[in-house]
Amino acid sequence: MNRAMDTAEDATFESTVRQTVHDMRTELNKAINASASAMSNHNRLEADFQRWVRQGEEWRNRAGVALDAGNEDLARKALAKKAECDQQVEALRPAIEQARAASETLKQQVAELKKRLEDADRAATTLVARRNAAKAQRKVAEALSGVGEADNAFAALKGFEESVARDEAAAKAFATLAATGKADDLEAEFAALQGSPSGSVEAELEALKRERAGA
Repeated sequence: MNRAMDTAEDATFESTVRQTVHDMRTELNKAINASASAMSNHNRLEADFQRWVRQGEEWRNRAGVALDAGNEDLARKALAKKAECDQQVEALRPAIEQARAASETLKQQVAELKKRLEDADRAATTLVARRNAAKAQRKVAEALSGVGEADNAFAALKGFEESVARDEAAAKAFATLAATGKADDLEAEFAALQGSPSGSVEAELEALKRERAGA
């Protein structure tokens, strides 16, 4: 049960870390697309700007040709066209500057996001590896803790063994003492029999009788 929970927890941890990196990569892709769009807009405005500049120059040249031909009215019309082109050029200047600034800002953001993503990717790999190492170390510690408990159990068994040995030694000692006591009692009985007062008196009486009979 615990192993299943640990496995699920590990999977959730790694999935969360990887999802964070994935989200950052998604944001980077959005920034890249926005940067590409800003660059495209800037390039388009720049192209329009240059087109109006060229057209203005062309109308100015035409006005010069008309003047050389002595046609001032046509020259005025050409210069009026040039003025329209100049108005477009001036109208595009701020838009081009804004587009250029936006494009540069997005380029910087893309570069920063790329670096952050690289760092996050490395950090995610390191975090997963560190967590796996920590889990392995914890398992080793738990195993060593189990060994300590086994040592305690073994020590308890040794204590029981020593207690039993002491009881056995005590029983043996009591048995030896009991056997010795019985032998002493038997010897005492024989000694009493041989050295009893009644036996000594009878012997002395018989000796006295023999002496009297001989006299």
